[in-house]
Amino acid sequence: MATFGTDAERGISLAEPRDFFALLKPRVMSLVVLTAITGLLSAPGAIHPTLGAIAILSIALGAGAAGALNMWYDADIDAVMTRTARRPIPTGRVTPDAALAFGMAMSGLAVMLLGLAVNWFAAGLLAFTIFFYAVIYTMWLKRWTPQNIVIGGAAGAFPPMIGWAAVTGTVSIESVTLFLLIFLWTPPHFWALALFKMRDYGSAGVPMLPNVAGEAATRFQILLYSLILVPVGLAPTFLGFAGPIYGAVALVLGANFLRLAFATYRMKDGDKEMRPAKKLFGFSILYLFALFLTLLVGAVATRLGWPGLV
Repeated sequence: MATFGTDAERGISLAEPRDFFALLKPRVMSLVVLTAITGLLSAPGAIHPTLGAIAILSIALGAGAAGALNMWYDADIDAVMTRTARRPIPTGRVTPDAALAFGMAMSGLAVMLLGLAVNWFAAGLLAFTIFFYAVIYTMWLKRWTPQNIVIGGAAGAFPPMIGWAAVTGTVSIESVTLFLLIFLWTPPHFWALALFKMRDYGSAGVPMLPNVAGEAATRFQILLYSLILVPVGLAPTFLGFAGPIYGAVALVLGANFLRLAFATYRMKDGDKEMRPAKKLFGFSILYLFALFLTLLVGAVATRLGWPGLV
């Protein structure tokens, strides 16, 4: 008997290796790797370079696994949003079953590798992070509350803490500070995006803050979180695990972040171009990358015997 329909409709995967790589959300993974390495090298104590590399690989694989599970569950949303419509599942290049299997296998591999090679405390944090992002955020918060980004942002904030735990087997005020830096950065970053992507989120039925509370309330929340974020960005210098160069970088970048947040706050309702929000969104990525890159340089300098330089 003849079988009709496209290969994708018959459940046949058309995926190439690059499609599975896309499931890992490589741009997000690059930030995860940077922050995890920063946490690992900033931690007191030593870790064998091979074990350190395995720890970072495990964290990267865990982040990619969470991304794949997110794309599997959110395929219906991704299909109607212009920003995500070309992802592998909505286009039919990867079947949902293949994405689910891929994400689950990667999750297990990442957690077991980190636990067996490094320590089980760090592995437990990684397992919790994957669960939090894939289940708590993706399956529950994202479709239920406009505070989805605030609470769900914790998932993206754990990597430096996991890197720290890979060395020390525990957490500390320093690793919590790195966690808070990403956690508090997430709302203004994503709400700036949500302002100029309101139609997409509205079409997908995702209750992002601008769609639920309105533009004015969102702009106020962006400014509020930015005012809290910038002092936290300076905290590593005051806590003594970053030097004056980092403090100067954090001060300059933080001042510009606040300038853009205030410009976004002053936007008018119905602004079609939303240039301040777009500028804030773009700069927020640079802000976080620059802070963690500076912290990383300082951590490397300390391990090379030049403490307090950066």
